[in-house]
Amino acid sequence: RDRTIFATTTTFLANYMKTAHPYDFHTLRLLIVGAEKLTEEVRRTAFDRFGVRPIEGYGVTECSPIVAANSPLACKPGTVGQLLPGTEYRLEPVEGIENGGVLHVRGPQVMLGYLRPDGSIEPPRSVFGEGWYRTGDVVCIDNEGYVTIVGRVKRFAKVAGEMVSLEITEGIAREASPQFAHAAVSSAGAARGEMVVLFTEDAQLRREQLQQAARAMGAPELALPRRIVFLPRIPLLGNGKKDYVTLTRMAAEEKAE
Repeated sequence: RDRTIFATTTTFLANYMKTAHPYDFHTLRLLIVGAEKLTEEVRRTAFDRFGVRPIEGYGVTECSPIVAANSPLACKPGTVGQLLPGTEYRLEPVEGIENGGVLHVRGPQVMLGYLRPDGSIEPPRSVFGEGWYRTGDVVCIDNEGYVTIVGRVKRFAKVAGEMVSLEITEGIAREASPQFAHAAVSSAGAARGEMVVLFTEDAQLRREQLQQAARAMGAPELALPRRIVFLPRIPLLGNGKKDYVTLTRMAAEEKAE
């Protein structure tokens, strides 16, 4: 009742908005969203209903866990904010990805290392040397220092020789059908290599709608899913993130059938 700071995920926040009364959030001064992308639909609805602007941040467990964050005084929607003070970064190029690279960070929040069974500590190390932690996330950083997450390295599909971000596919689906949840995974294809499979809670979603949304967004045609699969409910992990492991298995099983 007297809480002023609330940290959550987009999925949980979207569910709160379905049942919560605006008064339930009237004491909040800071609403922080992380772990998954904050969609424009959730951002706008949260502000309209609760009168508090959600701000997005980004982190990983090995970085205690914050790497970057927006703040009430420095916020750029669509980004996860600026790197924390004292944080150095480097971008590792990824073949097939022109804009951005894998984020490596070094700073006071980076862990000492992994504790091994023999009691020793294995410090973080990346291609840039000891003390650097490889996040596994592909990012872009603008000239003001704001970080935009392009996607996980593992969240890309190689379609017809091109690297396609599954996050873009989900963004197209959100644009076409903002009231429903969607999740994109890659699956082994035929001549074109991997293919994109879109799971959606919208039983009426059709490829034509996705094509229109992609054109409006300027998204590449390759990001459109080869298959669209309806699910009454997208499976989630306990932390509110989408369960991509289960979805990938479901895509493979459906293809086998």
